[in-house]
Amino acid sequence: KYRTSIRNFSGKIVEFTREIALAARPVDMEVIFEKKPRGNIALYDEVQPHGPSAPIKKVWLENPKVEPRIEKAYYDGDLKAKDALIELYRKGVLISRIQKAFSVGAFGVEERRKFVPTRWSITAVDSTIGNEIKKKVKEYPFINEYRIYETQSLDNRWLVLMYPSAWQYELIEAWYPNTTWNPSKRQIVIFGDHEFYKGRSTYATIGGCYYAARLATAEALNRERRQAGVVVLREIHPGYIMPVGVWNVREHVRDALRKEPRKFETFQQALAYISGAMDISLKRWIETSELIKDRLHQRRIEDFVEP
Repeated sequence: KYRTSIRNFSGKIVEFTREIALAARPVDMEVIFEKKPRGNIALYDEVQPHGPSAPIKKVWLENPKVEPRIEKAYYDGDLKAKDALIELYRKGVLISRIQKAFSVGAFGVEERRKFVPTRWSITAVDSTIGNEIKKKVKEYPFINEYRIYETQSLDNRWLVLMYPSAWQYELIEAWYPNTTWNPSKRQIVIFGDHEFYKGRSTYATIGGCYYAARLATAEALNRERRQAGVVVLREIHPGYIMPVGVWNVREHVRDALRKEPRKFETFQQALAYISGAMDISLKRWIETSELIKDRLHQRRIEDFVEP
């Protein structure tokens, strides 16, 4: 543990921290603490669990090799942080590396740089890049069928529903009893957030997972050069004993969207499949989903056009 101001970039420990974050590969290091580490495991939905901590007395660090594309952005004191994030993503730098560098104030106009808490930096990068990709997606034609993508991992079940529509997106999570964010012994806790074509004006109450899954869905549509409405459903079963971070959401939605989807001719057929594929009843999903309810009950121009 080492405390510093968000705008203080002086001192050996701060310098070492930035070098580690900018490195192209894991760095060997040794740390001497002032006293024995203490504390409990701290759990967050956005980042990996944190264990006991203690004030740092001394640090030894090998000479790290910096990721050259990140290094170039780091030394450009006139490049805005947003532009740096987007440029690095386009050049193929891993999201996780961009997020680490962003958290140590590596990007942006020189005099405005600052440290960013890890959980905020992860969401900021996912949100910024996702918004940029969304702009492209909104220019593409609609998909022409109803699709369902699926994957399972870590006792999480993921299902992604896509349908012909202008861009709209929703993430719904269902936490079973005796999971991290639902200590209840009986009831399943289910909640979600959504956006229509114009996007959101407030931060999603579901947290960083919302922006991580949105990035993954926007990436998939951009690859295909298509536009769609997207609903991501996630069931978190009791075997998921500890949250491992937002990367879990982003990477598993990516995994689902790399697989061949099931295709349906109608929305009702897709919903019927969801009814059999997920443990939670279709009725419960529909009650929670603003986008599914909108799709079921809102009349559209095509409803008045003869086939």
